[in-house]
Amino acid sequence: MLRLYATVAAGGFRRHATYRVATAAGVFTNTVFGFILSYTYIALWDARPSLGGYDMGDALAYVWIGQALITVCGLMGGGFEDELIERIRTGDIAVDLYRPADLQTWWFSANLGRSAYQLLGRGVLPMAFGALVFDFTLPSSPWTWLAFLLAVALGSIVSFAIWYLVAMSAFWLLDGQGVVQVAWLGGLFFSGMLLPLGVFPGALGEVARTLPWASMLQVPADVYLERYEGWGLARAYAFQAGWAVVLLAAGRAAQAAATRKVVVQGG
Repeated sequence: MLRLYATVAAGGFRRHATYRVATAAGVFTNTVFGFILSYTYIALWDARPSLGGYDMGDALAYVWIGQALITVCGLMGGGFEDELIERIRTGDIAVDLYRPADLQTWWFSANLGRSAYQLLGRGVLPMAFGALVFDFTLPSSPWTWLAFLLAVALGSIVSFAIWYLVAMSAFWLLDGQGVVQVAWLGGLFFSGMLLPLGVFPGALGEVARTLPWASMLQVPADVYLERYEGWGLARAYAFQAGWAVVLLAAGRAAQAAATRKVVVQGG
Protein backbone atom coordinates (compact mmCIF):
# COMPACT_ATOMS: atom_id res chain seq x y z
CA MET A 1 0.00 0.00 0.00
CA LEU A 2 2.90 2.35 0.76
CA ARG A 3 4.17 1.76 -2.77
CA LEU A 4 0.76 2.80 -4.14
CA TYR A 5 0.82 6.14 -2.33
CA ALA A 6 4.44 6.73 -3.39
CA THR A 7 3.30 6.19 -6.98
CA VAL A 8 0.44 8.66 -6.48
CA ALA A 9 2.89 11.23 -5.09
CA ALA A 10 5.23 10.72 -8.04
CA GLY A 11 2.26 11.07 -10.37
CA GLY A 12 1.29 14.33 -8.71
CA PHE A 13 4.82 15.64 -9.28
CA ARG A 14 4.84 14.59 -12.95
CA ARG A 15 1.35 15.94 -13.56
CA HIS A 16 2.33 19.47 -12.56
CA ALA A 17 5.74 19.19 -14.23
CA THR A 18 4.02 18.83 -17.61
CA TYR A 19 2.61 22.36 -17.38
CA ARG A 20 5.88 24.13 -18.04
CA VAL A 21 4.36 27.27 -19.55
CA ALA A 22 2.10 27.62 -16.51
CA THR A 23 5.13 27.19 -14.26
CA ALA A 24 7.05 29.88 -16.14
CA ALA A 25 4.03 32.19 -15.90
CA GLY A 26 3.81 31.47 -12.19
CA VAL A 27 7.48 32.26 -11.66
CA PHE A 28 7.04 35.54 -13.55
CA THR A 29 3.91 36.46 -11.57
CA ASN A 30 5.48 35.64 -8.21
CA THR A 31 8.57 37.66 -9.11
CA VAL A 32 6.55 40.70 -10.20
CA PHE A 33 4.46 40.63 -7.04
CA GLY A 34 7.66 40.12 -5.05
CA PHE A 35 8.99 43.38 -6.50
CA ILE A 36 5.75 45.23 -5.77
CA LEU A 37 5.62 43.99 -2.18
CA SER A 38 9.34 44.60 -1.67
CA TYR A 39 9.09 48.27 -2.56
CA THR A 40 5.94 48.56 -0.45
CA TYR A 41 7.76 47.04 2.51
CA ILE A 42 10.79 49.29 1.91
CA ALA A 43 8.55 52.36 2.14
CA LEU A 44 6.80 51.00 5.24
CA TRP A 45 10.00 50.01 7.02
CA ASP A 46 11.65 53.33 6.15
CA ALA A 47 8.79 55.01 7.99
CA ARG A 48 8.64 52.43 10.80
CA PRO A 49 12.07 50.81 11.31
CA SER A 50 12.04 47.49 13.20
CA LEU A 51 8.28 47.17 12.75
CA GLY A 52 7.12 43.93 14.32
CA GLY A 53 10.68 43.20 15.45
CA TYR A 54 11.98 42.83 11.88
CA ASP A 55 14.71 44.96 10.34
CA MET A 56 14.67 45.87 6.65
CA GLY A 57 16.61 42.77 5.58
CA ASP A 58 14.25 40.53 7.55
CA ALA A 59 11.19 42.22 6.06
CA LEU A 60 12.46 41.79 2.51
CA ALA A 61 13.33 38.15 3.19
CA TYR A 62 9.79 37.68 4.50
CA VAL A 63 8.37 39.03 1.22
CA TRP A 64 10.30 36.56 -0.92
CA ILE A 65 9.65 33.62 1.39
CA GLY A 66 5.95 34.39 0.98
CA GLN A 67 6.28 34.41 -2.80
CA ALA A 68 8.20 31.13 -2.67
CA LEU A 69 5.60 29.40 -0.48
CA ILE A 70 2.40 30.80 -1.97
CA THR A 71 1.76 27.59 -3.94
CA VAL A 72 3.91 25.19 -1.91
CA CYS A 73 1.84 25.79 1.23
CA GLY A 74 -1.40 26.65 -0.56
CA LEU A 75 -1.70 30.14 0.91
CA MET A 76 -4.38 31.03 -1.63
CA GLY A 77 -5.62 27.54 -2.45
CA GLY A 78 -4.47 23.98 -2.00
CA GLY A 79 -4.46 23.20 -5.70
CA PHE A 80 -6.66 20.12 -5.38
CA GLU A 81 -9.82 21.20 -3.59
CA ASP A 82 -11.68 22.30 -6.73
CA GLU A 83 -11.13 18.90 -8.35
CA LEU A 84 -12.25 17.06 -5.22
CA ILE A 85 -15.31 19.28 -4.81
CA GLU A 86 -16.25 18.62 -8.44
CA ARG A 87 -16.01 14.87 -7.88
CA ILE A 88 -18.27 15.19 -4.85
CA ARG A 89 -20.75 17.35 -6.77
CA THR A 90 -20.99 14.93 -9.70
CA GLY A 91 -21.13 11.81 -7.51
CA ASP A 92 -17.86 10.40 -8.88
CA ILE A 93 -16.54 10.44 -5.31
CA ALA A 94 -18.59 7.29 -4.61
CA VAL A 95 -16.18 5.34 -6.82
CA ASP A 96 -13.23 6.78 -4.88
CA LEU A 97 -14.71 5.83 -1.53
CA TYR A 98 -15.23 2.22 -2.60
CA ARG A 99 -11.65 1.82 -3.79
CA PRO A 100 -9.26 -0.23 -1.60
CA ALA A 101 -7.27 2.94 -0.89
CA ASP A 102 -7.84 5.58 1.76
CA LEU A 103 -9.31 8.74 0.23
CA GLN A 104 -7.48 11.17 2.52
CA THR A 105 -4.12 9.46 2.10
CA TRP A 106 -4.59 9.31 -1.69
CA TRP A 107 -5.16 13.05 -1.94
CA PHE A 108 -2.43 13.73 0.61
CA SER A 109 0.04 11.80 -1.54
CA ALA A 110 -1.02 13.60 -4.71
CA ASN A 111 -0.72 16.94 -2.92
CA LEU A 112 2.71 15.96 -1.62
CA GLY A 113 3.91 15.52 -5.19
CA ARG A 114 2.34 18.82 -6.19
CA SER A 115 3.99 20.69 -3.29
CA ALA A 116 7.39 19.18 -4.04
CA TYR A 117 7.18 20.31 -7.65
CA GLN A 118 5.95 23.78 -6.72
CA LEU A 119 8.86 24.18 -4.31
CA LEU A 120 11.32 23.45 -7.10
CA GLY A 121 9.36 25.05 -9.93
CA ARG A 122 7.85 28.17 -8.38
CA GLY A 123 9.61 28.46 -5.03
CA VAL A 124 13.35 28.47 -5.63
CA LEU A 125 13.55 30.70 -8.70
CA PRO A 126 11.62 33.76 -7.45
CA MET A 127 13.47 33.70 -4.13
CA ALA A 128 16.84 33.37 -5.87
CA PHE A 129 15.98 36.26 -8.18
CA GLY A 130 14.89 38.38 -5.22
CA ALA A 131 18.19 37.65 -3.48
CA LEU A 132 20.08 38.95 -6.50
CA VAL A 133 18.20 42.26 -6.55
CA PHE A 134 17.46 42.98 -2.88
CA ASP A 135 19.75 42.83 0.13
CA PHE A 136 17.65 40.57 2.31
CA THR A 137 18.63 38.44 5.28
CA LEU A 138 20.16 35.02 4.64
CA PRO A 139 20.52 32.30 7.28
CA SER A 140 23.84 32.36 9.13
CA SER A 141 24.01 28.56 9.34
CA PRO A 142 23.44 25.85 6.71
CA TRP A 143 21.45 23.95 9.33
CA THR A 144 18.90 26.74 9.25
CA TRP A 145 18.03 25.78 5.68
CA LEU A 146 17.22 22.25 6.84
CA ALA A 147 15.16 23.60 9.74
CA PHE A 148 13.35 25.86 7.29
CA LEU A 149 12.56 22.98 4.91
CA LEU A 150 11.11 20.96 7.80
CA ALA A 151 8.92 23.92 8.78
CA VAL A 152 7.80 24.25 5.14
CA ALA A 153 6.94 20.53 5.02
CA LEU A 154 4.85 20.81 8.20
CA GLY A 155 3.18 23.95 6.88
CA SER A 156 2.30 22.12 3.67
CA ILE A 157 0.68 19.32 5.69
CA VAL A 158 -1.41 21.83 7.66
CA SER A 159 -2.41 23.46 4.37
CA PHE A 160 -3.52 20.12 2.93
CA ALA A 161 -5.54 19.36 6.05
CA ILE A 162 -7.35 22.71 5.85
CA TRP A 163 -8.18 22.40 2.16
CA TYR A 164 -9.25 18.76 2.55
CA LEU A 165 -11.77 19.83 5.19
CA VAL A 166 -12.93 22.61 2.89
CA ALA A 167 -13.49 20.09 0.10
CA MET A 168 -15.31 17.67 2.42
CA SER A 169 -17.84 20.40 3.23
CA ALA A 170 -19.26 19.89 -0.29
CA PHE A 171 -20.86 16.62 0.91
CA TRP A 172 -23.31 18.69 2.94
CA LEU A 173 -23.32 22.06 1.14
CA LEU A 174 -23.36 20.61 -2.42
CA ASP A 175 -21.41 23.66 -3.63
CA GLY A 176 -18.26 24.25 -1.61
CA GLN A 177 -17.24 27.50 -3.29
CA GLY A 178 -18.47 29.64 -0.42
CA VAL A 179 -16.28 27.74 2.03
CA VAL A 180 -13.41 27.95 -0.45
CA GLN A 181 -13.70 31.74 -0.50
CA VAL A 182 -13.75 31.96 3.30
CA ALA A 183 -10.70 29.69 3.56
CA TRP A 184 -8.96 31.72 0.83
CA LEU A 185 -9.50 34.95 2.77
CA GLY A 186 -8.38 33.27 5.98
CA GLY A 187 -5.19 32.05 4.35
CA LEU A 188 -4.50 35.44 2.78
CA PHE A 189 -4.92 37.34 6.04
CA PHE A 190 -4.01 34.98 8.88
CA SER A 191 -1.02 33.26 7.27
CA GLY A 192 0.87 36.56 7.28
CA MET A 193 0.72 36.87 3.50
CA LEU A 194 -0.13 40.57 3.66
CA LEU A 195 2.00 41.50 6.68
CA PRO A 196 3.91 39.52 9.32
CA LEU A 197 1.55 38.54 12.11
CA GLY A 198 3.84 40.25 14.63
CA VAL A 199 2.72 43.56 13.12
CA PHE A 200 -0.93 42.87 13.98
CA PRO A 201 -1.97 44.84 17.07
CA GLY A 202 -3.07 43.50 20.44
CA ALA A 203 -5.55 40.66 20.67
CA LEU A 204 -5.81 40.36 16.89
CA GLY A 205 -2.13 39.48 16.68
CA GLU A 206 -2.40 37.01 19.55
CA VAL A 207 -5.35 35.25 17.92
CA ALA A 208 -3.74 35.26 14.46
CA ARG A 209 -0.58 33.61 15.78
CA THR A 210 -2.58 30.74 17.32
CA LEU A 211 -4.60 29.89 14.20
CA PRO A 212 -3.48 27.09 11.86
CA TRP A 213 -2.75 29.46 8.97
CA ALA A 214 0.25 30.79 10.91
CA SER A 215 1.88 27.39 10.30
CA MET A 216 1.91 27.96 6.56
CA LEU A 217 4.05 31.12 6.27
CA GLN A 218 4.69 32.91 9.56
CA VAL A 219 6.35 29.96 11.30
CA PRO A 220 8.53 28.89 8.33
CA ALA A 221 9.60 32.52 7.80
CA ASP A 222 10.55 32.93 11.45
CA VAL A 223 12.50 29.66 11.33
CA TYR A 224 14.36 30.95 8.26
CA LEU A 225 15.08 34.24 10.05
CA GLU A 226 16.43 32.28 13.04
CA ARG A 227 13.95 33.80 15.47
CA TYR A 228 13.61 30.41 17.15
CA GLU A 229 16.40 28.66 19.03
CA GLY A 230 16.57 25.43 21.03
CA TRP A 231 13.26 24.67 22.69
CA GLY A 232 11.68 27.61 20.91
CA LEU A 233 12.27 25.85 17.60
CA ALA A 234 10.88 22.62 19.03
CA ARG A 235 7.76 24.48 20.20
CA ALA A 236 7.33 25.99 16.73
CA TYR A 237 7.42 22.52 15.18
CA ALA A 238 5.06 21.23 17.87
CA PHE A 239 2.63 24.05 17.04
CA GLN A 240 2.62 23.04 13.38
CA ALA A 241 2.46 19.32 14.09
CA GLY A 242 -0.33 19.82 16.61
CA TRP A 243 -2.52 21.63 14.11
CA ALA A 244 -1.67 19.02 11.45
CA VAL A 245 -2.83 16.18 13.73
CA VAL A 246 -6.03 17.97 14.79
CA LEU A 247 -7.01 18.97 11.26
CA LEU A 248 -6.14 15.63 9.69
CA ALA A 249 -8.21 13.91 12.38
CA ALA A 250 -11.11 16.26 11.64
CA GLY A 251 -10.74 15.46 7.94
CA ARG A 252 -10.82 11.74 8.69
CA ALA A 253 -13.97 12.19 10.79
CA ALA A 254 -15.60 14.15 7.95
CA GLN A 255 -14.57 11.42 5.51
CA ALA A 256 -16.10 8.74 7.71
CA ALA A 257 -19.36 10.68 7.96
CA ALA A 258 -19.36 11.21 4.20
CA THR A 259 -18.76 7.51 3.58
CA ARG A 260 -21.73 6.60 5.77
CA LYS A 261 -23.86 9.11 3.86
CA VAL A 262 -22.84 7.61 0.51
CA VAL A 263 -23.51 4.07 1.74
CA VAL A 264 -26.97 5.01 3.06
CA GLN A 265 -27.90 6.83 -0.13
CA GLY A 266 -26.48 4.01 -2.26
CA GLY A 267 -28.37 1.45 -0.29
